[in-house]
Amino acid sequence: MSETLKPDTELQEQSITNTPEQAANAATTELSHEQPVEETTEEILVADDENSANTGSKPATRQEIIERLQAIAEGDDALNCRAEAEALKVQFYKLRTAEIDAERKAFVAEDGEENLYIPRPDTLEEPFKAAMNLIKEKRSAWLKEQEEEMQANYEAKLAMLESLKQLVEKAEQGTPEVNEFRAIQTRWKEVKKIPQDKVTPLWKQYQQYVEQFYDVLKLNHEFREYDFKKNLEIKTRLCEQAEALINDEDIVGAFRQLQQLHNEFREAGPVAPELREEVWTRFKTASTTVNRRHQEHFESKKERERINLEQKTAICEEIEAMNLDEFTSYQMWNNATQKVLEMQARWKEIGFAPQKMNLKIFERFRFACDEFFRCKSEFFKSVKSTLAENLEKKRALCEQAEALKESEEWKETADKLTKLQKEWKEIGPVTQKYSDALWKRFVSACDEFFERRNKATSSQRSVEQENLKSKREVIAKIKAIDETLPEDEQIKSLNALTAEWNSIGFVPFKEKDKLYKEYKSAINAVYERLHVNANARKLADFRNNIAKGGNSLTRERERLIRQYENLKTEIQTYENNLGFLSTSNKKGESLVDVMRQRMEKLKDDAQIILKKIHLIEEEIEKQ
Repeated sequence: MSETLKPDTELQEQSITNTPEQAANAATTELSHEQPVEETTEEILVADDENSANTGSKPATRQEIIERLQAIAEGDDALNCRAEAEALKVQFYKLRTAEIDAERKAFVAEDGEENLYIPRPDTLEEPFKAAMNLIKEKRSAWLKEQEEEMQANYEAKLAMLESLKQLVEKAEQGTPEVNEFRAIQTRWKEVKKIPQDKVTPLWKQYQQYVEQFYDVLKLNHEFREYDFKKNLEIKTRLCEQAEALINDEDIVGAFRQLQQLHNEFREAGPVAPELREEVWTRFKTASTTVNRRHQEHFESKKERERINLEQKTAICEEIEAMNLDEFTSYQMWNNATQKVLEMQARWKEIGFAPQKMNLKIFERFRFACDEFFRCKSEFFKSVKSTLAENLEKKRALCEQAEALKESEEWKETADKLTKLQKEWKEIGPVTQKYSDALWKRFVSACDEFFERRNKATSSQRSVEQENLKSKREVIAKIKAIDETLPEDEQIKSLNALTAEWNSIGFVPFKEKDKLYKEYKSAINAVYERLHVNANARKLADFRNNIAKGGNSLTRERERLIRQYENLKTEIQTYENNLGFLSTSNKKGESLVDVMRQRMEKLKDDAQIILKKIHLIEEEIEKQ
């Protein structure tokens, strides 16, 4: 508060009872050191905006968000609700993302491929942006009005200073106008905001004229002491309140309260000259601490946002640096997709970037992700088309082979089937879903013809009967192996009989399966007696099956190679999954153990298949 003047009658009485020397001793002019702490209108507005609390229930849908924004835009809330509007904007896009995720899941649930999903156009985005723009325009207009109002207040205070100057000059001439002085003080308090750069010089000039007026009036010492005491009480209370703000957890709120305390301190009158420096230093020290905490708070926030921007920029650059043209297989695209999904998860964990860049960096990130998944979708469409073409070609070959399997033109049909087999090899792969069944269909048709051709040859029949007799004799010899012999001797005899079995040619088709089961049963009996493991038996059986040789060995080798490659891929998948699995709880450890056991089993199977491939290659070399 400014210095308070007593009524004219009281002043007149004082001038009678006090001598000029006493009045001179009571006067003081040293108030210039009580400077107002600088405050920035823009900072206060920002602090108000950041601490503005939303009232009412939080909108739950995007339509409710638009309606709330429209209500803000149409009412006076648009002036001080920038934080709420920004929060609603973030919520609006989060809900949009959730809608897209839900639509994508529904699309996949309806047997659609996730990579082919395309979000529907957003019909709510245009009214949303319109409401946001209207809020921005109204706020800009309001800020402009504030600037104009502050300029008008400044000019009004300049006029009051000129009036004060004239009152001081009149007082020096012996005609003080106290009532007019009081009126100017009242009007000065009523005029509030002025441009920031004008606050301190204007306040200093005002204090100078006020002090000059008091000095001229030569107020009596008793009145001055009473006024000093009351002002000291006010300023001491303000110092205590400012010091209490130092430990306030609400840093922004404390800063706002400090601005009000500064206004009250500025309006309070002077204290005794010997206390002025002490009181002002105390208040200034507390103010400096609060202001420093406020500045550090925003610098810390600014630094966090800067770091967040760097992290988000790095993620964008990482996605943009991917050379999508190098991804030429399903596995490469799936690996890259996993990386992009991990980067999207990291993005969600990072806080906001600076306000000016937050939306721009998000749009950059979204564009990079959209471009990645668009290229992935195009690749899968292209590969799917190629696989479909290969499928149709191989189905056509199956139909041709099936049409020839009943033919009795042995030479001509055999040449045609051989040609079809060559064409089959030249056609690329098909979807794994159809690969094995299609290959079995084609091979079955070819095998049926060749078996019929073999049976049609009379000389071949007699040979097959002799072979049947010889193989039965081999079975009898296997069963007759002396159990009293050492194990290595029994194994040696068994291997010799196995070689003899393999050297014998074809048997009648009808007898083939029955004879082979009898042979395998005899072999297994010896193995069980000698405790030979299952893998060794499988390899022994396989060696027996491939002893006949012929074109079927090449086909069998190709089939085993495909089977081996599939197992390698499956093993790689298990190894990748083990790398991501957490073993922080018992369930995680149990799952890891199961997966490791499954992976070891697959590795054993792969080794057996690899040995079978080597056996076939050895047999082919013999031929």
